[in-house]
Amino acid sequence: MTDRSAALALTRRTTLAGLAAGTALTLTAGRAQAAAPDGNALFRHGVASGDPDATSVVLWTRVTASADMPVEWDVAHDAGFTQLAATGRAEATAERDHTVKVLATGLRAGGRYFYRFRAGGMTSPTGRTRTLPTGRLDRLGIALVSCSNYAFGFFNAYAAIAGDGGVDFVLHTGDYIYEYGADEWGADTARNLGRVHQPAHEIVSLSDYRTRHAQYKSDAGSQAMHAAHPLLACWDDHESANNPWTGGAQNHQPDKEGDWAARREASIRAYYEWMPVREPGAGRTRAQFWRGYSFGDLATLFTLETRHSARAEQVDYRPWATRIASRADAERLERETIDAPGRAMLAPELEADLDIALRRSVRAGQPWRLIGNPMPIARTRVPDVVAAGLIPDPFTSSGASDEAKALAWKGKWNLPFYPDTWDGYEWARERLYALSRKAGAGDLVFLTGDSHSFWANRLADAKGRPAGVELGTAGVTSPGDFIGSGFAPGVSEKLDRAFEAHNPEVVWTDNLHQGYVRLALRRTAALAEFIAVDTITTPSDGTSAIKRFGLTRRGRTLQLQERPA
Repeated sequence: MTDRSAALALTRRTTLAGLAAGTALTLTAGRAQAAAPDGNALFRHGVASGDPDATSVVLWTRVTASADMPVEWDVAHDAGFTQLAATGRAEATAERDHTVKVLATGLRAGGRYFYRFRAGGMTSPTGRTRTLPTGRLDRLGIALVSCSNYAFGFFNAYAAIAGDGGVDFVLHTGDYIYEYGADEWGADTARNLGRVHQPAHEIVSLSDYRTRHAQYKSDAGSQAMHAAHPLLACWDDHESANNPWTGGAQNHQPDKEGDWAARREASIRAYYEWMPVREPGAGRTRAQFWRGYSFGDLATLFTLETRHSARAEQVDYRPWATRIASRADAERLERETIDAPGRAMLAPELEADLDIALRRSVRAGQPWRLIGNPMPIARTRVPDVVAAGLIPDPFTSSGASDEAKALAWKGKWNLPFYPDTWDGYEWARERLYALSRKAGAGDLVFLTGDSHSFWANRLADAKGRPAGVELGTAGVTSPGDFIGSGFAPGVSEKLDRAFEAHNPEVVWTDNLHQGYVRLALRRTAALAEFIAVDTITTPSDGTSAIKRFGLTRRGRTLQLQERPA
């Protein structure tokens, strides 16, 4: 999702202006690169692992070289590499941008390992990884992260996760990179921090996407996290462009940027080159990027793909701006767009795989079923912020921002806050809830990114039946909606409280901080801790837990209860 310039269509953070009757719409937007390890010029982007199963894991690095180069890799039980578990050879070639991705096999379930790469007489940093456990498991720790925009600051949440002893695996729910040019969203902040996007233009070509991935993996916090924990990844939109769907993307102009299919293919290819993820299995394409992970008898995690394989075009409020004069008009907008039957989000193949995974989990007696969810799913409508006195009426106030006008307009008509999330795909959301309910899994834990805000939500279907809970993470660096829209911290906090009061599904939200969510699962209960970083303007790993929620079960219904912070 995005915050873009005046020429772009409406998204969550590019907002409506001139919404008064009879007016036209306009839109507005909303330290230095880490050095290579000493004496390690060949491995400037560190190492990473991810996408594990019980006996194998993907290992990744990149060799900084101008020519093809052989690379050796080792997996060991010990940091000194005296007890080798697997070894192999690979080739760093220009065809893959000199990235190296191998599948280490023949490992033991639930094993913890060390790994490294060797090339040109140099040895990479040592990474740590693990495979998925089988059998009895009493505890699992997952760090949830999303929305790491290089321009807005240092990836200090990643650095904190690297040293977090409660983390076993890292779930990244997307917006791992951003596609914007150096003069777009966050430009002033980027220049002040020395984190200007490379290349300087909006990325479109394969070379562009490769360069951007390389820049993001230069961050010291990123390298530390990847070396410390295996990654479970799904993508959102900015890995390619803002708000893609099966027929195009909001942030793609064919007359200036060429064919969308070619751009999407370039972005996906670069992603598979630069991320520790498996290549698709037989009969599947790279765009069908979803995964299922089983953690012993404790939990199943299934990650979703919501952008490239089935998504209908997102709803645009702009044509309705001057057509809504009553709540009845607003309800008609929702019926004709948001609630329209057939507005898909998930591919049929994904739904089939998810159904199998959930049924298998239920049969196995696993107490936890987790969904890696790239975008918010809770119903979140905008309260009437003007009537509540939270902001002055922007249509009668001189100098009011477009962001204030957008918020006021949506609040006046009680419209969904995010029409490009699940809130804009009611048919698809109900279809997902029905699938889980039929599988006996109406107790899902959605682990969500995208919104740049922390969330603790209780979910229900359209008939009010419990559908699980949602834990949403703030951005690694990307600012929360209200702060990012220019509202003062005090106003932003009041808006958070108003959203809680207005929306039955929202228990708590916070758009003031950056950080991650640490989820600790045990057999009968779980603890979700919302971890805020102290700063993103300088390198640091300082954090504090600003909120804690316990997850327990009452029958088949999950309970979400605040715990002392």
